Amino acid sequence: MTNRLSTATSPYLLQHANNPVDWWPWGEEAFAEARRRDVPVLVSVGYSACHWCHVMAHESFEDADVAALVNAFFVPIKVDREERPDVDAVHMRATQALTGHGGWPMTVFVTPEGEPFFAGTYYPPEPAHGLPSFRQLVTALGDAWRDRRDEVTASASAIVAQLEQINALPPADTPPPVWDLLDAVGADFDVMHGGFGGAPKFPMPLLVDALLVKGEPGLLDLAQRSLEAMARGGIRDQVGGGFHRYAVDAAWVVPHFEKMLYDNALLLGTYARGWRRTPQHEAPLRGLFERVVRGIVGWLEREMLLEGGGFAASLDADSADIRGMAHEGIYYAWNPELLADALGEEDAAWAAEVFHVTAGGTFEHGLSTLQLRGAPDADRLATVAERLAEVRRSRFAPPRDDKVVAAWNGWLVDSLVTGALVFGERRWLELARGAAEYLWSVHHTDAGLVRTSLAGEPSPTVGVAEDHGAVALAFGRLAGVLGDSVWLDRAVTVLEEALALFGADDGGFHDAVAGELFSRPRDVTDNPTPSGTMALVAALRLVGELSARPDLLARADAAAATTWGTVAAAPRFAPAALTDLLIADEARQGLRPAVAVVVDADGDPLSDAARAVARMAPAGTVLLVGRPGTAGFAHHFEGRTVWDAGDRAAAVPGAGAEAIGAAGKLTRATVGPDGQVAAEQAGAEDADNEYAEHDVVPLAQTTYVCRGEVCFAPATTVQDLRAALWSRA
Repeated sequence: MTNRLSTATSPYLLQHANNPVDWWPWGEEAFAEARRRDVPVLVSVGYSACHWCHVMAHESFEDADVAALVNAFFVPIKVDREERPDVDAVHMRATQALTGHGGWPMTVFVTPEGEPFFAGTYYPPEPAHGLPSFRQLVTALGDAWRDRRDEVTASASAIVAQLEQINALPPADTPPPVWDLLDAVGADFDVMHGGFGGAPKFPMPLLVDALLVKGEPGLLDLAQRSLEAMARGGIRDQVGGGFHRYAVDAAWVVPHFEKMLYDNALLLGTYARGWRRTPQHEAPLRGLFERVVRGIVGWLEREMLLEGGGFAASLDADSADIRGMAHEGIYYAWNPELLADALGEEDAAWAAEVFHVTAGGTFEHGLSTLQLRGAPDADRLATVAERLAEVRRSRFAPPRDDKVVAAWNGWLVDSLVTGALVFGERRWLELARGAAEYLWSVHHTDAGLVRTSLAGEPSPTVGVAEDHGAVALAFGRLAGVLGDSVWLDRAVTVLEEALALFGADDGGFHDAVAGELFSRPRDVTDNPTPSGTMALVAALRLVGELSARPDLLARADAAAATTWGTVAAAPRFAPAALTDLLIADEARQGLRPAVAVVVDADGDPLSDAARAVARMAPAGTVLLVGRPGTAGFAHHFEGRTVWDAGDRAAAVPGAGAEAIGAAGKLTRATVGPDGQVAAEQAGAEDADNEYAEHDVVPLAQTTYVCRGEVCFAPATTVQDLRAALWSRA
């Protein structure tokens, strides 16, 4: 027998469609039913890749006797937290306030008016570890509603009033001193294992990005050590690419094995930025970071790309063993015998040492997660990893949640564009464009931007602030790199919708539309992804610069100011706001974010000049690539042309037109001690567009760098471009 979830657009809800629990989807109809029956509501929140959600479902929600109690005492609502982050957020605040902790599955009991009176997370089928059984809990709360109704409703009203006070944003009239914030972040650094805080240990790519802004050696060291530790740890899938959700230990050894799109989307961009901030003489570290980036994209394209161009939400933590029994992490774990079966004795012994696969195991049941030790031969490592991947494909793979989440795909588009520019990968740019096209064609409906879709069908759920910000940022980033004003128009459309939906009286933003919840969610701390406020701030800044819209830039400034109190109190947990503050601090010292306009006769988004900007520019720089006369980007292309060969030669003392090279090909022009220029067209060894600090490298495209009203002379060499990008004017 199916319940009301059988037509859901969430794979997680569909997993519960055959439960004996008479689930309702979130909505006014369920609360109207509760008022009609005069019973409270059970709000059960989880998500498809959640291990303990599946455990509680098997133990309790599939039990006919437990279901009968739930159905008798409550109107039960099942919520996918990924589909309804607003519902999740307000009930998580209540759960944390009542219990001191949170997590999923989340189990909240509310009045027919939606006010919470009891909350928790996982409850076992029998009493254990100080917890009542779920059956006992349901019975006790049902009895309390029947026999002590006044106490329950009074408690609910008090909880709501307390939550309103807790949720208020801390005020601040001025931005906090950034070096005090960075000192506070540094104090939380794990000097032994890298990363921040203790177990469980989360990747925190947004915080690493903040540490990369200023380029100060000490901050760069914290960022690099964190990135290297994660890249070598069990949290990274050393065979298949990509990262698991978090490590259960402080040393990154054993992960919680679910793979989320949002983590990998953000880590992709962070590792690319970490690579470009790492000096050339640190070649092994750069090589590791590049392998991480390529591994993430390879996994995304191989396992997460859906028909139509969107990317799936997640892979489950659990999968089946050879007996068909589900175990967390079994798909990814190895022991020496399994390595020998896959590789043969010689390579297995080598792999066991490289990946730290021990006889006793580093995980459970004598199995080990794979960690990367030392500096193994890159070719052999790649060959062994591919053979292990081939063997692993014969195992039962973790289930995939195929819904498309707007915000997560937006973050991925942004990171794919960054990676494409840094590493010169046109296919990555195609993947970014495909995902963006899917978001526009499927997720942007007549009713506005929706948060999720499944199999090309949009859900009825309006996107939250994070969705609007991430999607607008993605569209804006594509607009700049492709020189296509259609994408800019789409970004402006999404932003204008967001301003109308989420604007707050203080200049900031609410996280969700008004009306459905007992408390309108608003939180400027970041979770794995940027807060809704900072997602919109980032999009407003990018689109405001591309379109020369000072009103959008002013709106970003006003919204960013509402985060100052929070970032001052807890900078580690508001890293997107911290990054924005650090860029603003650089601007106060003359390094205001610039617009770099690459004028290219071919309009190549991956031209040498475009890639040079992406590799060298300070954080906050806006890249715009287009042919001469490109329209739709305000004044950015007015009167701007590609210099001819004679002008170009004059810009490089001692170099003739022959030193310029063919369009799109770097020519290295090294200035000798006698002032003469020795030109040599880039060969295969220079194909990655690397160049030393002292080299004068002519570019086949002309780049105009402006900071507001201050514009520099057109740059036709890498040296001039670097000087303009980093000049404090």
